[in-house]
Amino acid sequence: MDEPVVEKQKSEKGWRLDGGSPSLPEVFRTIPVTKGMSTFRKLFAFFGPGYLVAVGYMDPGNWATDLSGGSRFGYTLLSVVLISNFMAMFLQALCAKLGIVSGRDLAQACRDAYSKPTARLLWIACEIAIAACDLAEVLGSAIALNLLFGIPIVWGCVITIADVLVILLLQSKGFRWIEAIVITLILTVGGCFGYLVFHSGANMAAVLQGFVPRAEILRDPAMLYIAIGILGATVMPHNLYLHSSIVQTRAYGSEKEDKREAIKFAVIDSTVALLFALFINAAILIVAAAAFHTRGIGEVAELKDAYRLLTPVLGAGAASVLFGVALLASGQNSTLTGTLAGQIVMEGFLNIRLAPWLRRLVTRLVAVVPAVIIVAIFGESKVTDLLIFSQVLLSFQLPFAVFPLIQFTSDKLKMGEYANKPVTKSIGCSLAVAITVANGYLLWQIFTK
Repeated sequence: MDEPVVEKQKSEKGWRLDGGSPSLPEVFRTIPVTKGMSTFRKLFAFFGPGYLVAVGYMDPGNWATDLSGGSRFGYTLLSVVLISNFMAMFLQALCAKLGIVSGRDLAQACRDAYSKPTARLLWIACEIAIAACDLAEVLGSAIALNLLFGIPIVWGCVITIADVLVILLLQSKGFRWIEAIVITLILTVGGCFGYLVFHSGANMAAVLQGFVPRAEILRDPAMLYIAIGILGATVMPHNLYLHSSIVQTRAYGSEKEDKREAIKFAVIDSTVALLFALFINAAILIVAAAAFHTRGIGEVAELKDAYRLLTPVLGAGAASVLFGVALLASGQNSTLTGTLAGQIVMEGFLNIRLAPWLRRLVTRLVAVVPAVIIVAIFGESKVTDLLIFSQVLLSFQLPFAVFPLIQFTSDKLKMGEYANKPVTKSIGCSLAVAITVANGYLLWQIFTK
């Protein structure tokens, strides 16, 4: 197995600095990939990071838009869910390539390519986005604990701090343990929604038609608003930093052939994982459409309302409980990956290291404290408003992650023969502009309503 060596990048390779410490040094190159492995064993060796990334595409911030879209417009917006996930697959593939080829995560690349003031501004924007994402995940877990066990949301928020200890315990046992827990929770969410879809009585012909894009989405302002909300909640900025880091937990070789093979397997891993995210997001919308829209119940965007209505509407005794279990699994999954992303961003942009427990505790407190204060002062009725606000903050940050990613992976000096081809670069730039415009429109709608 190759030794975990960080190659110094000189200025002629397009990077201003030498890269500093490896990304997530405590788990860097800890999972072996040897030349003698069969194709299947190599594929299994790279199996895992994509699922940590996929978690961000099915977190509690996505649920409200999917529920609202399905209950108001039936299956029509399934095409938006599909398109959003294809965009995510493309961007995550670029993240994997950046991490494997350059030996840098996206945060380190920004630090090494831009001036210090620019890098600091990007760091601040990213920290705000991670705090916002963590806020949504904390609230999602707290709501699930409230629905399932009657625990007040304030105390539910406090309980979520415990995941800091869980991550430390798992990481001390090896990165594979974190991946195993995340995949188990994803399968739990998928199993719950598989049951709900089966018992929803969804019209499969109408479901398939829903995956076909329709012009009416652009013509109907209300439908377009929800569609952009689905897009804005799907593509998460912290996932771009996370993926470019955790692909480096694999000890692939330094030769061109090794890197090319690593890119191939990493892209397969993330693409398959994001297909699970597509299934879960589509399942949420399908259940909302079948349970509420087809029965004339109207808009159901509140997680509590969906929980309360599912069992009596579907006539399936376990429906509401499984909805709550899926929400709890989704929230806990997202907090695990969100705290990892926080560590990657701070270490990458600032090239400083805090004790992992301290960094994760700070990340969690930044989300928990405002949630507890707002819920304590204004009551649980403001939880949904807080969730929406967290998505607004995420929308602000997204362009600051997508555009550097496209820039770096398209730069022949930095990426060499792995640089994006003209077609890939054109698609990437188009997606970056489309995401930025869509999120800008979403913000304009929110602030002018």
